[in-house]
Amino acid sequence: MHLPILLSSCQLASGLISARLRSSCRARLASLAVAVLAAGMACQAAATSEGSPADTISTSIYFPSGSASLKPDFMHNGMRLDEFIHRISALEADSAAITAVDITAYSSPEGSLEFNRELSRRRADRIADFLRHNIPSLPGDVLAVRPKGINWHTLALMVDTSAMKYRDEVLDILNNVPEQTYSDGKLVDSRLKRLKDLRGGQPYRYMYRHFFPALRNADISLVCRVERPGQQVNTVVETVVETTETVETVETTTETTTVETSTVTSDTGSDRKPFYMSLSTNMLYDALLVPNIGAEFYLGKNLSVTANWMYGWWSKNSRHRYWRIYGGDLAVRYWFGKAAKEKPLTGHHAGVYGTIFTYDFEFGGRGQMGGKPGGSLWARAQYAAGIEYGYSLPIARRLNLDFTLGVGYMGGTYYDYRPIDGHYMWQKTVRRHWFGPTKLEVSLVWLIGHGNANKSKGGGR
Repeated sequence: MHLPILLSSCQLASGLISARLRSSCRARLASLAVAVLAAGMACQAAATSEGSPADTISTSIYFPSGSASLKPDFMHNGMRLDEFIHRISALEADSAAITAVDITAYSSPEGSLEFNRELSRRRADRIADFLRHNIPSLPGDVLAVRPKGINWHTLALMVDTSAMKYRDEVLDILNNVPEQTYSDGKLVDSRLKRLKDLRGGQPYRYMYRHFFPALRNADISLVCRVERPGQQVNTVVETVVETTETVETVETTTETTTVETSTVTSDTGSDRKPFYMSLSTNMLYDALLVPNIGAEFYLGKNLSVTANWMYGWWSKNSRHRYWRIYGGDLAVRYWFGKAAKEKPLTGHHAGVYGTIFTYDFEFGGRGQMGGKPGGSLWARAQYAAGIEYGYSLPIARRLNLDFTLGVGYMGGTYYDYRPIDGHYMWQKTVRRHWFGPTKLEVSLVWLIGHGNANKSKGGGR
């Protein structure tokens, strides 16, 4: 709200009171190579463990983005699980005994480390619950649950075997930058932030389109060693569910674990880049019966541009009541702080702004008009420019409350007048030169766009 105008309107009111494709293929081939190598390691470990012959059966189960719900109709999960349970039943019918079950779960790089660790744990626990319910003979002490969190290893392998631009710089970040860096108890840097900031975000956007679809899965590997005395049969049955959803992949470990990396088919827009924008209304204007709307767009590199427009045109000429104001402003903002690092358009922001507007207020036989009568806004505009600071506070998944204060210069010409005998008589003309607060906002902000949502309690996204 323009404070000098607010003061003028208050004075008048008081008067009333008184009166890319090839690189993608290479990356996917690299992922499959990881799967083949890991599967071979699992088979060898199962065949030689404890000196006894064993059969190894494995499968991978996929989850929707950000979810730990096991959905049989999601990417043929039900068919894969039925086949897995059938093979276990066949081995048990042949007098075999289950001796080990390994469940390893992963998650994708997006989101906080805490959320991804918890997500992979919940996914692994969900698979364990399914096995306990559907294999009554499963001993309780043979289950090994290993939630691994984010799968950086496979991402590095995919980058290393690709021909993407800035590959060496990306690999340097993946191999040498810690997942998170703290100073005095505050998060000051992270591997994901470095990737997003590198070369204006170009390598990150490329990986988002070409590599991340293969990483965004929950690749659950189930390895069952089944012992049958006197016979050694090493049979590995591997199934990989192709997905068009957001899923996570797994990395190779030295444990007895079959690891499979999926080749992802994306035909539903799962490789969309995040898009951040918002619509807002300044509730201070609303309280003064001045309808208004604002829009803000995130440009990247912690920068955004915002535009606001207001229009209130109320009058009752017979009683000399006028409440008219319209105009708008444009601002460029820089976002900073921990909240802004976690998600754009949230947390602290500072910037510069410019405003243009005109007004006509009249109460109780006394009025003030900003600019000459008649003509367009540009011909009679009041104007202001300055610097601003604010904070955007999340209050719901798609809502923020933004507080902004601007200080600068306001200029223009305004006229005092009085209605006398059916005419408006000019009393004085004033050239305004104001230095001080010129902008005040308490805005309700609606977040719009893919990925533009606040975390819920517990780290949901």
